[in-house]
Amino acid sequence: MKIFSQPLGVAATNPFLFVDEETETAVLFDAPEQAFDLVEAAKQQVPFELEGLYLTHGHYDHIMDGWKFAEAGIPVWGHADDKALFQEPAVQSSFLIGGLDLRAVKIDHWIQPGDPLEILGRPVEVRHVPGHCPGNVLFYFPGEGLAIVGDAIFFFFFGRTDLPGGSMEVLENSIRSQIYTLPDDTQLLTGHGPATTVGREKASNPFVRVVG
Repeated sequence: MKIFSQPLGVAATNPFLFVDEETETAVLFDAPEQAFDLVEAAKQQVPFELEGLYLTHGHYDHIMDGWKFAEAGIPVWGHADDKALFQEPAVQSSFLIGGLDLRAVKIDHWIQPGDPLEILGRPVEVRHVPGHCPGNVLFYFPGEGLAIVGDAIFFFFFGRTDLPGGSMEVLENSIRSQIYTLPDDTQLLTGHGPATTVGREKASNPFVRVVG
């Protein structure tokens, strides 16, 4: 499986385009500004059909291009606890950077953590990791040893909790119960900045560390 990713948009958000070169199918995780162009550019390197867009959460910097995929007929997944963020752009007006044209994103499938999910023919576990916002989820690929975590945790840091719906207490519990319970060698593909691993963060994250 080939992964395309680069920081995009005003917040340097990481989308992740997973391409199965054998089946020539692909899925995208998160859709910041210019993500639609990223997908089109990737098609010039590897032929594929995009099968779905999976949104880790509803903040503007992760969904700016979401409407483009929805209008193109690509099925979109998201968690219902962020329904207002996905479908009511005005809700984000208090923290939206001026001049950005945020449009509602139609969600076709509401994700239920714990429900069996298969992406590109691979089993995927969805875990609810609120705290940064109510509907942040992670997508764990056990066969590949990686998880797309949105803004729940970063390299030696964590997602901000000062926006509406955020809570440091809730986020810390999410990290400890939903992220730190993954295998230590699991690669964490974060919404901003470099990737990290569960073991590295458990040992060294200065904010949410496991001692002993």
